[in-house]
Amino acid sequence: MMYDSHVGALLDVAVSLVNVLTDGMQRGKPYTAPSDKLAVAVSTALPPGSTDPADIEEDQAAYLAHSARQMRAVFEAVDEGLIDDAASALNALLSSTGARPQLDRVDGEPWQLHFHGANDSLAVGWSAGCATALALAIGSDHAGRLGVCQAAQCDRVYVDSSRNAARQFCSTTCQNRVKAAAFRARQAGKSESGAP
Repeated sequence: MMYDSHVGALLDVAVSLVNVLTDGMQRGKPYTAPSDKLAVAVSTALPPGSTDPADIEEDQAAYLAHSARQMRAVFEAVDEGLIDDAASALNALLSSTGARPQLDRVDGEPWQLHFHGANDSLAVGWSAGCATALALAIGSDHAGRLGVCQAAQCDRVYVDSSRNAARQFCSTTCQNRVKAAAFRARQAGKSESGAP
């Protein structure tokens, strides 16, 4: 998948926000997104060193949690092949954040295209950036690389950056769970049929 490092990083943040801040199933167990100490959860979902949990206000954390739920709807729609629904949900998020491109320069580096929100708050900025990165994926031939884990009792999301676009699981833990379950099923089938 060919994205610049900024878009790739934003897709990773979108995955992390969805997986940390939305309820569901994770690796075979129910997962409840944190409701207290939400700022700490947000800080774990953002890239290391990007912000201190003490600097995240509760309203900003709540905004990001709301954005994460909207992004989850995008991943789920793509996973179900409902690209029109994904685009509609994403357009609503882009509109609500006021997402806009802007050229920024980091010391010692060339100008880079970044994505900003209608204001420079932490929550709106990250939400706008993640929404734009997801829009770039859906608006290209990479929409199918957004996925929801195929393991039983797991609904965590991922972006498939593999060369052959064959990823099906959110983590190697879930991949190994599925392989182990298939192995146990084969072994049980052999013992029932009397095969050695």
